[in-house]
Amino acid sequence: MYSQISPHRAERVDLQGRYGPVAALRVPAVGDALKATALLVPGYTGSKEDFAPVLDGIADAGFEALAIDLPGQYESAGPLTEPEYRPAPLGAAIAELVEKLTAEGRRVLLLGHSYGGLVSRAAVLAGAPVAGLTLLSSGPSELPAGERRTALDIGEQILAARGFEGAQQLHELRSVANPRYAAMPDELKNFLKERFLRSSPAGLVGMGNGLRHEPDLVAKLGRALRAGGTPCLVVCGDQDDAWSPASQRDMAERLDADFAVLPGAAHSPNTEAPVELLATLLPTWRAWLS
Repeated sequence: MYSQISPHRAERVDLQGRYGPVAALRVPAVGDALKATALLVPGYTGSKEDFAPVLDGIADAGFEALAIDLPGQYESAGPLTEPEYRPAPLGAAIAELVEKLTAEGRRVLLLGHSYGGLVSRAAVLAGAPVAGLTLLSSGPSELPAGERRTALDIGEQILAARGFEGAQQLHELRSVANPRYAAMPDELKNFLKERFLRSSPAGLVGMGNGLRHEPDLVAKLGRALRAGGTPCLVVCGDQDDAWSPASQRDMAERLDADFAVLPGAAHSPNTEAPVELLATLLPTWRAWLS
């Protein structure tokens, strides 16, 4: 079973960010002839560990793997106010990280998962000089109606009324609602609980609001990608229960991007189907750089 606690060779490092240290997992590229870094951005309530199953595979293929927490997640410092956790402000912070990496002589392949996809496109719109953009299980706009959207609505009320105590209550509700939770090993359960409770309450509310109110910026992103000659890939599982595969295919068509569906995967192919995900990412990224 692949998960956030899957073994890997990554070193835990801190990067300099606009809100303070950004916690990251970094694996040097084997050979490093490509001089390229895959910068991996997690989704709502996530962290750098969401990419644990793919880090070594990325590095073995010649790319430096660099997975981060978003500001305010788990081990990373974040801003104080909820609006600063919307995609545009966080995207500006990610754009600064990209600029620092390119200043070191590296080409950056930016990948955003779920909410991290909304943030990553905001980074591109903020001028991040990326060599390619991958949107993983992310959508064109706000999260559509469904169980995940309903959970956000309920979660906002709990967090607003009860703060950190509400965050604890919300974690318990999310755990009970996850059908796979009971089968998880205790080590994984403990990690997910600790991560959630170390996240910024303002960040949970602010990112949740971003998921509930983000406009459709696909046309704007498409213009930015074309202007910069930046290639794009949209990837999702065929059982994604956040944004539907059909809506993500439509987004890819509007972006003139490559599109791939991973059979048997739901909303998190990085932990549900990492081997298949790597088989899609790596040849695409190599083609972009060549």
